[in-house]
Amino acid sequence: MALPRPTLGPDHRTGLILVFTSTLAWSTAGLFTRSIHADVFTVLVWRGMFGTLGLLAVMIWRDGSASLRSFLTLGRAGWAYALLSGVGMLCYITALRLTSVAHVAIIYATVPFMTAGLGWLMMRERPSRDALIASSAAFCGAVIMVGLGGDGTGTGDLLALVMTGTMALMMVVARKHPEIPTLPAGTASSIMGILISLPFASHTLPVPGQLVLLAGFGLINSSLGFALFLLGSAKIPPIETALLGAMEASLAPVWVWLVFAETPTLPTMIGAAVVLAAVTWHIARAYRR
Repeated sequence: MALPRPTLGPDHRTGLILVFTSTLAWSTAGLFTRSIHADVFTVLVWRGMFGTLGLLAVMIWRDGSASLRSFLTLGRAGWAYALLSGVGMLCYITALRLTSVAHVAIIYATVPFMTAGLGWLMMRERPSRDALIASSAAFCGAVIMVGLGGDGTGTGDLLALVMTGTMALMMVVARKHPEIPTLPAGTASSIMGILISLPFASHTLPVPGQLVLLAGFGLINSSLGFALFLLGSAKIPPIETALLGAMEASLAPVWVWLVFAETPTLPTMIGAAVVLAAVTWHIARAYRR
């Protein structure tokens, strides 16, 4: 028996807006990665430092200094969420260095397909027919890109796929355990990334221009994107979170193309167009309910 269609209440609409805005912030990752010349581990350390400061500022602004005690209440689900995020981010930044931004972004577009399956297995949350149609279309767009496009590499694409799997798990865990203090979990993840990367990173202070870019990477892409994602993903079903996140597949290559003229191949552009059309169709259908 199919579940009834959910109505778009205030919390649902707020969740959609928050996750969409986080997608805009996250879509800048390729732009920052191409602009910063440090090695992957050094980027992760500096991005993590600025990202952690940003997330701590958001926590204190929202809940006061008492929010720092919430690190003690993460529980197993919260620490699992943080670990998944840390692993995913390591794979993500490395993939952006090894393959094209378009390939990383559009492989991530398969996340609705993964999330729908995981949501059913872990929560018995059956996705709606519209969501399944949109997810299947997004998956087909990714298959077109990976199968026919020639602007990626095997290792980079594999890392992007691992990152996509961790993100799908994160979305389901956040939905299954709404009691997780989301911002502290994200901050703990950022700290984990610093500790893992620090032994392999350069200990030389970056030049001012690069330091500004690293700060922007941490504050915009990490702090803003992650905070909005964490707050929004608890308000909407995992598959809708995944569908909105899949729009990054269309946005990320645009920034890199505008600044670095990294032009995707025709199959990659077709795949991105299919993903964008699927997400737009699903959201439009949801608002007509």
